[in-house]
Amino acid sequence: MNPLELAGARPGPAFTVTFDGRPVEALPGQTVAAALWAAGVTSWRSTRSQGRPRGVFCGIGVCFDCLVTVNGLPNRRACLVPVRPGDVIATQDGTGQEEACHAD
Repeated sequence: MNPLELAGARPGPAFTVTFDGRPVEALPGQTVAAALWAAGVTSWRSTRSQGRPRGVFCGIGVCFDCLVTVNGLPNRRACLVPVRPGDVIATQDGTGQEEACHAD
């Protein structure tokens, strides 16, 4: 594909995921963070000790501020994980270790 063809590229059709039980529209190729930002959500994790809100900080997978639970799996970096149709995304408290220990 040449650069002129890429300039006219468009994403495929939107699909729905859920975030904390509410529907969120997403586009193919978006990360979880991008889909949440587009929906107006800027925080999806709270810190372990003081419960402070966190979302994207570095945006490249280095800082771990954007950890989120996706399809029951905690500690997914929202800035790196591609969103997929039907994903169930949930706010994560702290490090998500409690969810991981209790999952069967």
